Amino acid sequence: MSDSSFTLMTEGSIGKRIVTFAFPLFWGNLFQQLYNAADSLIVGNFIGNAALAAVSSSGSLIFLMVGFFNGISIGAGVVIAKHFGARNMEQLRLSIHTTAAFGLICGLLLTFIGIFAAPQILVLMGTPAEVLPSSITYFRIYFSGSLAFVMYNFFVGILQSVGDSRHPLIYLVISSVVNVLLDLILIGVFRFDVGAAALATVISQFISAFLCLRQLMKSPEAFRLEPGKIKLNKEILRQILENGIPAGFQNSIISVANVFVQANINQFGPMAVAGCGAYSKIQGFVFLPITCFSLALTTFISQNLGAKQYDRAKRGAVFCIFCTTIIAELIGLLIYVCAPWLITAFNSTPEVIAFGAAQARTEAFFFFLLAFSHCMAGILRGAGKSVVPMVIMLIFWCIVRITYITIAVRIIPEMKMIFWAYPLTWALSSMTFLIYYRKSDWIHGLERA
Repeated sequence: MSDSSFTLMTEGSIGKRIVTFAFPLFWGNLFQQLYNAADSLIVGNFIGNAALAAVSSSGSLIFLMVGFFNGISIGAGVVIAKHFGARNMEQLRLSIHTTAAFGLICGLLLTFIGIFAAPQILVLMGTPAEVLPSSITYFRIYFSGSLAFVMYNFFVGILQSVGDSRHPLIYLVISSVVNVLLDLILIGVFRFDVGAAALATVISQFISAFLCLRQLMKSPEAFRLEPGKIKLNKEILRQILENGIPAGFQNSIISVANVFVQANINQFGPMAVAGCGAYSKIQGFVFLPITCFSLALTTFISQNLGAKQYDRAKRGAVFCIFCTTIIAELIGLLIYVCAPWLITAFNSTPEVIAFGAAQARTEAFFFFLLAFSHCMAGILRGAGKSVVPMVIMLIFWCIVRITYITIAVRIIPEMKMIFWAYPLTWALSSMTFLIYYRKSDWIHGLERA
């Protein structure tokens, strides 16, 4: 393996390996959040509150549909990382080409679903009538680029599974810059509507997907992607689906609950939608350390369990949990203090600021619970037990959250009752994960998968 971008996480300092791998993930996610926030910032400031509400109301639904396929890409990454850690190169090559083939199928399927189902789903969510046409336009244009979104995530999953988090960072920075420039030109200069924001995102995503593909095609021979060999292998596909479908459902479960939450927020009007939408962009920055460490943890656990280095896997899990929870809580404290000024960056309307700041200050002190649950999910996915986090999040982040909101808002019809759904369900899932982590034999899960 001559390319230093590809890293075996089964040797060397645990902390150094994880941080070195997670650091590019952090910067990559930061740029992704910046260009996601750029859509809302530019739309909110150049077009207005109704346009910002249209983009915001589409966010939960987009994550619902994209999140399932992203989860499958994570499952594929677990299979690839296991074979990479065990240095089983034949299985590694089969896993990479099966992942690429399945990604193509998923991308085409998502394109069809997204374009044709948009109006019906947005209506079912209770999207305000005044923003519904713009939401449909944004949604349909966004999903016309589904193939790029899906293939980018599958390609990044392959690269990260063999220890390369540097190249995805470079490509994401490039696509982020393109996205922001196109937003400014199409909306700021030419004054196009919200569809232009979606188009800018699609174009930038095609660029990053192409760059990832090019990198995989010139990688070391052991895990080089060769277009002529892209085809499905039944046994590898079974492994990918066993790990990926639960992870995909986990993402979708969270999104189903968020769509339900969004439907309840919609009932409070466009100002509430805009305020909570602005806060969701800010909350995205909280997910930066959570996402990068949980993804690093999944790769670390998979590689080390594939190499049967059980004690090293345990020590890596403890290190990541400690780092992630501390960092998430520090960011939460910062958001609590600065919430009104952060919301103002998206929209200066006092009512919008009030809604966004209220949600921020309700949730900010509890981000350590969110971080802990995601780390536990990352550990168990890496150990081949992705069904467990799926079930836990189905129960607490979907069923309990929806039940609570349904009852609480009827008793006290105020927005704060919706906001408290998040800390409550984070706490319940964290306690359940902790009990499972301490009582189960998760460490041998991958070799039995």
